[in-house]
Amino acid sequence: MYRFLLSRQWVILTLVALLLIPTMIRLGFWQMHRYEERTARNDLVAEALGAKPVPVESLTAPGKRITTHERYRTVTATGRFDTDHEVVVRRRTNAQDKIGYHVLTPFVLDDGKVLLVNRGWIPADGPSQTEFPEVPAPPRGEITVTGRMMPDETTAASGIKDLEGLPDRQIMLINSEQEAARLDARVLGGYIVLTDPEPKGSTPEAIGKPGNEDAALNFAYAIQWWLFSAAVPVGWWILVRREKRDRESAEDVETAEAEPAPV
Repeated sequence: MYRFLLSRQWVILTLVALLLIPTMIRLGFWQMHRYEERTARNDLVAEALGAKPVPVESLTAPGKRITTHERYRTVTATGRFDTDHEVVVRRRTNAQDKIGYHVLTPFVLDDGKVLLVNRGWIPADGPSQTEFPEVPAPPRGEITVTGRMMPDETTAASGIKDLEGLPDRQIMLINSEQEAARLDARVLGGYIVLTDPEPKGSTPEAIGKPGNEDAALNFAYAIQWWLFSAAVPVGWWILVRREKRDRESAEDVETAEAEPAPV
């Protein structure tokens, strides 16, 4: 009664089931790997945000690359803002996904080195974005700033193209090497997102803390794929039993019809 499994239809169905099982198992392991990656990232972010503030030069120096363990660390620095060499970073969005600029202001330390400070988001003045926008001034004189350490932006990491021929004092990426060449100064690697002092009148708009990635969703997907992989052979066997039962019923009907009617 199981010879129907050798039919073309059932051979194809069986092969599909055999392919689905390992594929779903692999997808489950991939989702579990994503869960572990996101959990590790969330732990790193939480650890960095919870660490005590340290002087910026204890984490970075001119030409230094900021590591994943140093990203989001809170740092402090004392110096003065250099608004004469301030630039804006194009095509940046705020929490409401409105397009505008990030304000990047050089911060000259007491020892002459320069720290790049992202002071926050401002709206674009118009659709053309060809002129330097009106930027609220930072505090004057010598102050101490606090911010979250960030690595240099690159096209490879961010997907943002570093366009040429931009309007004056506008850039696409925050990159300490490029700014060092523009300013002809010793610029510390990476930059900071300003958290203190807070801007007057809430402008530039502060950049929010990084949120947790939804690692639990990947864990749920992994379990789901593995349940699907277990359901495939069960479903295949149910179909086989149903096919066998239908064939037996059909044969019983044929046998009954073939038997001579009682006289």
